[in-house]
Amino acid sequence: MSAFEEGYAFFAKQAGVQIAGFEGGIYVGQVDNEIEKLIHDLNAFEGFKTKPDMLKGDIAEFWHSDTFNVNAVARGTASRTFVDRSHDFASADISSNFGKIFGLKYYKDGVESAKQQAKSVFERFHEYRASGGKDSLEMFLEKRGFTDDAVLHDPIYYGQIRVIPKDQLETACEWLRRKIATESVIRPEQVERYKETLTRLSDRLSDDLGTESVPLSEADAKALAALAKEGDVTAEELKQLGISADEVIRFEYLAKEAFKSGLTAATISVVLNVAPEIYKAIDYLIKNGDLDEKQFQRIGFAALKGGSEGFVRGTVSAAITIACKSGMLGAAMKNISPSIIGMATVLAMDTMKNAFKVACGQMTRTELAQELIRELIVSSSALVVGTVVQAFIEIPVVGFMIGSFIGSAIGAFAYNCGYSAVMSFCVETGFTMFGLVKQDYTLPEDILENIGVDVFKYEKFIPAPFRSNGFMPTAFQQKQFEPNTLGITVLRRGVIGVAQIGYV
Repeated sequence: MSAFEEGYAFFAKQAGVQIAGFEGGIYVGQVDNEIEKLIHDLNAFEGFKTKPDMLKGDIAEFWHSDTFNVNAVARGTASRTFVDRSHDFASADISSNFGKIFGLKYYKDGVESAKQQAKSVFERFHEYRASGGKDSLEMFLEKRGFTDDAVLHDPIYYGQIRVIPKDQLETACEWLRRKIATESVIRPEQVERYKETLTRLSDRLSDDLGTESVPLSEADAKALAALAKEGDVTAEELKQLGISADEVIRFEYLAKEAFKSGLTAATISVVLNVAPEIYKAIDYLIKNGDLDEKQFQRIGFAALKGGSEGFVRGTVSAAITIACKSGMLGAAMKNISPSIIGMATVLAMDTMKNAFKVACGQMTRTELAQELIRELIVSSSALVVGTVVQAFIEIPVVGFMIGSFIGSAIGAFAYNCGYSAVMSFCVETGFTMFGLVKQDYTLPEDILENIGVDVFKYEKFIPAPFRSNGFMPTAFQQKQFEPNTLGITVLRRGVIGVAQIGYV
C-alpha cells in the first residue's frame, strides 16, 4: 500500500476508538459539572447570618436536589429535580420533570420532623393566629385557595413526598404508626392525614426508576450549613459524604456508557472501512458498465470486520477513559488525555492479536516487532499532529480527528521511507539492527540445484512404492553428445521477507 493508504487504514482503525474515548471523557465531565454545581449552590450561602441549626433545612434542599441530579447524570437518565425557593403556602421545596414534588423538614428529632410533615390546615391556622394573624378562618382558607372547611383536617403538604433526615426516618415512622392507632379510637377524622404522611415519608428523593438523592442526616446537614456560611464546602468534604465521580459512577453505569460509546465506534469504523470499497465498486462500474459480485463481498467483509473490531476497541477505550477520568484508578490518572488512552488501546489490542498469530504460527516474532514499531511511529505522528490541529480548530473532537488523519498519513510515509533506508543499509553492511533484521546466508534451493548440489527435501520425502520385477526387452537408444559448458550465476543480497535479508 501507499503511505496514504496505510495512513488511512490506521486512521480507520483508531478513529472510532478516539470518538469513544472522548465520549467517555464527556460523560465523566458531565458528572463532575453536577458535583461542581452542588458545591456552588452550598457555598452560595456564604456570609449568611442565619445559624447553622436554622440554615440546615435550606442546605438539605440543595443537597437532595443536586445529588439526585448527580446520580441521574451518572445513570444516564433524563430525570431532573429543581429547588423552587417558593414561600407560598404549603408550596413544595423541590419540583421535578417526572411529576413528583417534594417537601423537606429537618428538625431536631424524628418526632418533631414527622409532626411538621403531618401538620393539618387547621393546625397551621392556629399557628397563624398565635403569631398575630387577624384573618378569620374563612378568610384564611379563601386566601390560600380553599373553598370550604372540609380541608381542615387534611395535611397541608398533601400530595408531596415528605423528606426528613435519614437518621430520623425509623423514629418518625414509628411515631406516625402510634398516632394512627391512637387517633383511630379518639379522633378518627385525624387518622387519614397521618396515614397519608406515613405512606409518603422518605429520607431521599426518588423517581421510582432507580435514580435517588443521597440521604443526609440532621448532623451532617448542620455541619454542611456551618461550612457553607464560610464558603468552605469543597470536593474533599463532599467525598467524605459519598459524593465524587468515582463514588457515584458504579460499574454498571460505566459498562452502560462504554457500550454506548462502543456502538458509536462501531458505526464510525464501518463507515470508514466500507468507504474505500464502495469507491472501488463505483470506479469499476464507471469503467466497465457493471458491478463485480466479489466487490459486494468485500464491502460486506469490510463492514463486518470494521463493526466488530470497532465495537470492542471503542468499548474498551471508553471504559478505561471513564475509569481514569473519574478517579477510579487513582488521582494521578485523572488528567490523562482520552486521545492517549485511545491510541494505547489500539496498540495494545493489535499487539495482543498479533501475539496470538505468532502463537498460532501465522506470524513470526520479527514481523510482530516490525508491526509494533510501525504502529508506534504512525500513532505517535497521529497523536502529535492531531493535538496541534485541535489547538487551531477549536471544535471539540473534530480538530483532533482531522489532525489525526493527516498525522497518520505522515507517519506511514515516514515509516516507509525510514524502513527502506534501514533495509538498504542492512543489505550493504550486514547490520542486524540489534536483532530486528534477520540476516540469512543460506543459499536458495534453486541456486543449489543449478550448481549441481542434490537437495534432499526431507520434509517432502515420499518412500518409493514396491514394484514387482517384470520382463522388459532392451531397446536400442542412441546417446546424444552434450558439450560441457561453463555457467556463471551472480548472487546478490536483498530483502527476502519482512525484515529479512538473504541471497536473491
